[in-house]
Amino acid sequence: MRRSSLAVGFFLSAMLAAGCGGKKSEGETAAPSPSSTPAAAATGGTSVLATSRYDSGPRAGESPVDEAKAAQGEKLFQTKGCTACHAFGKRVTCPDLAGVTQRRTAAWMENQILHPDVMTKEDPIAHDLFAKFSLQMPNQKLTEDEARAVIEFAKHKDKGAAAAAH
Repeated sequence: MRRSSLAVGFFLSAMLAAGCGGKKSEGETAAPSPSSTPAAAATGGTSVLATSRYDSGPRAGESPVDEAKAAQGEKLFQTKGCTACHAFGKRVTCPDLAGVTQRRTAAWMENQILHPDVMTKEDPIAHDLFAKFSLQMPNQKLTEDEARAVIEFAKHKDKGAAAAAH
């Protein structure tokens, strides 16, 4: 009984110490790390607000589409089973990819495709998406060139949707 009381006391003390030390005075704000910038990801009507060292800079969709690579990417999207979890314009079991190239940089997308397990652990945006959808994106063992082709396919889909909307 005494051991459990000591353990509970230690736990409560640790929790209080962790919670009390983090409060800032009114004029003091936490500075973001130099390699992180704020990014918001719209996912199924909600926003994931986080910072990522991979999501700084121009959005993937801001560059022209390489149509040959987009065709290769579409085939990979089908054959690697991406359609089991993702679609453009609707949510399947994971995020709707419509507009992803306007929300994310090519670097973030490439890292998410090539290293999804690492991204879930180390990238706040990927971590938040994992928490929201409760599914770990599998590593499909794509090459860098194949990942870039899938990104070109997503850019093609986004540009096509934007053209259809006008």
